[in-house]
Amino acid sequence: LSWAPRPGLSPDAAALLASGPGGTLLCLDVTSSPGQVPAVRLTGRYQLPPCKQRWHTCGTFLPQGRLLLCGDRRGSLLLFPWGSSSGVAVGGSNRGAGSDSEPSCVAQDEAVPLEEPLSVLFGLHGKTGVTSVSCHRDGIYSTGRDGCYRQLGLRDARHLEVLQRHRPCRGLQWIEELRFTPDGDLLVLGFHADNFVVWSTRSGENLHCVPCGGGHRSWSYSSSPTAAAFAFIKRGDVMLYRDEAEPREQRVLLPSLHGREIACVRRLGAVLAPDGHPTNIFITGSEDTTVCVLTLSEVTRAATLLARLSDHISSIRALALAGPARPDGTQLCATLFSAGGRAQIECCRLRCAAGMGAEDAVSCHVAHLASHRLDEHWDRMKNRHKLVKMDPETRYMALSVVRGTDAEQLPEPCTFLAAACSDGSVRLFVLLEAARKLLLVAESFHHQRCVLKVEAFLHTRAEGERRHLLCSAATDGSIAFWDITSTVTDATNALCHAEGELQPLALGTPLLSVMAHSCGVNSLHIHEWPEGRFLVASGSDDGSIHVCLLEVTVGSDEGTCLRVLERVAKPCAHAAHVTGIRVLRPDLVLSASVDQRLTLWQLSWDSLEELSSTFFHVPDLAEMDCWEAAGAGGERCWYCVLCGQGLELLRCAALGAHSKFPSQDVIQ
Repeated sequence: LSWAPRPGLSPDAAALLASGPGGTLLCLDVTSSPGQVPAVRLTGRYQLPPCKQRWHTCGTFLPQGRLLLCGDRRGSLLLFPWGSSSGVAVGGSNRGAGSDSEPSCVAQDEAVPLEEPLSVLFGLHGKTGVTSVSCHRDGIYSTGRDGCYRQLGLRDARHLEVLQRHRPCRGLQWIEELRFTPDGDLLVLGFHADNFVVWSTRSGENLHCVPCGGGHRSWSYSSSPTAAAFAFIKRGDVMLYRDEAEPREQRVLLPSLHGREIACVRRLGAVLAPDGHPTNIFITGSEDTTVCVLTLSEVTRAATLLARLSDHISSIRALALAGPARPDGTQLCATLFSAGGRAQIECCRLRCAAGMGAEDAVSCHVAHLASHRLDEHWDRMKNRHKLVKMDPETRYMALSVVRGTDAEQLPEPCTFLAAACSDGSVRLFVLLEAARKLLLVAESFHHQRCVLKVEAFLHTRAEGERRHLLCSAATDGSIAFWDITSTVTDATNALCHAEGELQPLALGTPLLSVMAHSCGVNSLHIHEWPEGRFLVASGSDDGSIHVCLLEVTVGSDEGTCLRVLERVAKPCAHAAHVTGIRVLRPDLVLSASVDQRLTLWQLSWDSLEELSSTFFHVPDLAEMDCWEAAGAGGERCWYCVLCGQGLELLRCAALGAHSKFPSQDVIQ
């Protein structure tokens, strides 16, 4: 049994949800008046999906139409229509309290049709069950004993979809309920080991921690600005914990974006603010397992957090964007891939739009699309405690989207993604957005050592024929070039005829390998030239920079041929690891290093000459992203964002007169 308050009605009117035999769920409207017997009306009969433990655990009515959302013991979320039947009275106020016979709703339930769910998210919260479902403003939220709470949405007003998944804190596996405070904070109530915990998502700390002995079936929590109380039953005794609010002396002077080092950064684009100025939107991934979507203001020099994604269970090392589109200057849409430790890839859809007022300058909508883990089958294995898990520490080091792979023969759009892996493999994935699946389609262990970087690029012939090429770099300093056109075609054909689980194809062998450095390649960038030529720039652990000119030709037998026409190397270009490099123009290269120097180079095939250099403030530089835009005076210039132990935005003039961008320094 559980109660579900009716939206828009007084507290005296509520719905009682009752699970019965055969997976039947009854919805009973209960109305009470002083001095009278409560009136009960059967308004709905619903069929729960078959499972071993077939009963509901919670329910709520959605304000978006006449819908009932329930969670069950199997961890599934079920959406039912509500109010389609006029109902059958099974109790009323016209009988006295001493009446002997009460009409049974079970005896009269045949008059109400049995409804099937409109939408099912099976096993969303795992086998331990859903603990609560709730609505707040336009959002739908669910909690479970899998350590996560999820934000949901309605598609076409009838289908549930997961927008975001959140992990409040490490170790809080038993989440019971969410509370929304008037000041905008979200409180997560649950049990952490043998303690009852109230966790604040805004401050990221425990507000209350009660040593109650662990999870309880019967408990209640209430709070006010001056006090908080927690009651529970333990060994038949009713226990009460009360805490008086104390003034907090701690003040946050500068809120942080991440709790640990920022490992990767990407620029999504820019939207026009209401005042007409462009607002840059960035995405960062960190060792603290979160992804942040934020804006950096050129006027206020402040970072504004738009959304925080906490889908990952380990550190995040790589980000990739697919299909950024801007129909006008007010909206950005893109597919975001994030990857890192525990061989986990998460994919979501981002939509950022400019607001109408100053308080909501930019809004961000996130919809989760798919996820993938190499050891997903491990979680479904029985008796896995008797087995040894093979290579549990595999992590993705870099990601790259394969452009121009929209397969016409597939009934749905797809996106191919290349990944560099620490176990020595280069893997190719495909995202089926309509089916919300991310599948492994090909792999190769050619490098036999940790692959640090991967870049996909596209060669288009004059006749319009496309060749999909891939570049990968490893810890031994080698750079390999692949032709994955046939692999993409074979994978597309396999997807069209696949009936069961798709087996990964062989990626083949590289067409060309270049020993560019003496140790690991930490940065890699490819710039397209005319006539099928590409500039490939790389930076290494030993502080060196290597640039080569690659020519791509396709013979009459449709075979792809790669040839290095020119190459130039700059040993000791930096005093530490070169972790960021970009080819700005055919004659300009920009590099950044852990030595905290940003250097602009003049490229010629005789030498690589330094034009200018400046210091930046971010220690332990992890990655750099660059883009070209118009400056304040209308001139074209290059901007770069640097991440590591902080975040910094700089500007580089197009002709080598390098100057520090004056409007942004964000130190974590």
